[in-house]
Order: sequence, then C-alpha cells, then structure tokens
Amino acid sequence: MGREHLGEFEQLVLLACLHLRDDAYTVRVIEEIEARTGRRAQHSAVYVALRRLEKRGLVESRLGESTPERGGRAKRYFTVRPQAVKALEAARDALLAMWRDLEPHPDGTAGA
Repeated sequence: MGREHLGEFEQLVLLACLHLRDDAYTVRVIEEIEARTGRRAQHSAVYVALRRLEKRGLVESRLGESTPERGGRAKRYFTVRPQAVKALEAARDALLAMWRDLEPHPDGTAGA
C-alpha cells in the first residue's frame, strides 16, 4: 500500500467518498466535506488528494458517461478500497488512544 499514514485531509476525502458511495466525484466530495465539517475544500486540493490516494491504491476511479452539462466530458468517480477503510480505522484508533484519559477542564483546556 505504500505510505500507511493518512493525513487529516486525506481522511476527510476518503470519508466523504464512503458517504457518497457510487456518487463520489470531485465536486460531490467537496460538497460533502463542506456540509459535514463546515470547512471549505478547494477543488484542486480534493482533486490532488484523490489522485494521490489512487496512486497509493486506496481508491479506484472510473469514468462515467459524458454529459452535455460538462461539454461532453465524463465525470471521474472514485471508490474506496478495503485497505483504505483499514487505514481510516487505524487513524481513528490512534486519535482515540491519544484522547484516552484526558478530561476537559473548566477553562477549556484538556489534561489528565
């Protein structure tokens, strides 16, 4: 699989693809990230992340049908591969392990 670690943005992109299932293409991934996190996602950043994840074997892509709305161009749809789900689970488990035993303080900080 190559590099095992997933960055935060890669995790958001993969999770958006999982939520979108068969409708995961760049624009929909952006909309999903923005709707669920309230965070802006740039088209170029999502495109680059999806291509990088594809090179790492974490997603597969396929071309859909061409559409008149896109000037005859086809959308590229992305599917999350099982090893990506394992990498996401490992990232989630690592974060939960780091949060374990930390209780929030009244002043808004966290500590043991």
